Amino acid sequence: MKKLIKFIPAILLVGSLLTAFTTVDKQPVKCLIQLTNYSGEGAYIVVSIVNDKANYEETLYVIGKDSEWYSEITEWWKFYGKSRPNIDAISGETISGGERTLSVLQIPKDKIDNGYSIRFETSVEDKGYFADDIQFELTSENLKAKVEGKGFIRYVRMLPQ
Repeated sequence: MKKLIKFIPAILLVGSLLTAFTTVDKQPVKCLIQLTNYSGEGAYIVVSIVNDKANYEETLYVIGKDSEWYSEITEWWKFYGKSRPNIDAISGETISGGERTLSVLQIPKDKIDNGYSIRFETSVEDKGYFADDIQFELTSENLKAKVEGKGFIRYVRMLPQ
């Protein structure tokens, strides 16, 4: 019995650490991004969650792996560039005019239907930058929608899994 009592503090410590580091429940959502027909370099695209004051909360996805160009995505860079957290969702090569890409975004469930928005920023070398090529409220209904872009993105189609 005395041996068991010695382990109780360790067991309690491990249990409290495990509850302190719980993972956020996420909703996988398929996301098709279709670009407009333009000529030139491939587009860098950043998909982020922003709060009701348009402050960045989380980066969900980055298209374009050459980090030397990230500062050209100026609004996002103000958020990301300060601390440069590790981003798990960097896909790889950019996509060019007329192309499309399909990915699965992992959206925290506590951000859906709670006043947050999802923002798609685009930048193309020597062509321009759109801080809110697409931005819409992060609602259950909008996660089933097709949304038209204002810049290099023709549209985004979302489909919850």
